[in-house]
Amino acid sequence: RSVRKFTDRKIPPAVLDACLDLALLAPSSCNLQPWEFHVVQSPDKKKKLVEACMSQNAATTAAELIVVVARTKNWPEIARLNIAQWPQEKIPKHWKDFYTSGVKFTYWQGPFYSIGAVKKAGTQVAGLFRPMPRGPVTKSDMRVWAIKSVALAAENLMLAFRAYGFDSCPMEGMDEVRVSKLLDLPRDAEVVMVIGAGERASDGVYFPRVKFDRKNFVRYV
Repeated sequence: RSVRKFTDRKIPPAVLDACLDLALLAPSSCNLQPWEFHVVQSPDKKKKLVEACMSQNAATTAAELIVVVARTKNWPEIARLNIAQWPQEKIPKHWKDFYTSGVKFTYWQGPFYSIGAVKKAGTQVAGLFRPMPRGPVTKSDMRVWAIKSVALAAENLMLAFRAYGFDSCPMEGMDEVRVSKLLDLPRDAEVVMVIGAGERASDGVYFPRVKFDRKNFVRYV
């Protein structure tokens, strides 16, 4: 759960690295892993990041601040890594074919997303006759595609901190433009959240957990 105030205790570097490694084990669409974790430790950058997070307690008291970023255009590089992990004489043909042509067909949208528009029209027609994936075919589709996988990795990171005896707070209350400029992120990078992590302070949980009847959220159909 979100912990909004931390003690002065540092997170050991080995623990931080272990938690980040566990975050990277999260599942992702087509194993394209569209995430980046920017661990902000420079005192100057950390001060500016705290300000960009509205100087809330979860940022000002955190031992570590980690900016979780989604990338929408680095899939070609990760596709190549999926191929490169295999010894070339042992790589399965279906794997190589998928990461050389299948991935490009799915995620390349062309200049100004013109190819995406063509694919959208084609899938709409084909979908009249059989089940069809309907995207991603637009810029917003690619953004949603990346953020879905990145959110899974962010949850892995938070659970990993808890497993090591630390807590965290995912923050959406921040100035994404300032955070992006601070980290000099590329144009396709989307700041998903900033995670503050550290040891839970005695008053770090502000309110009891508020839960509602599961009938509001769970549907059996």
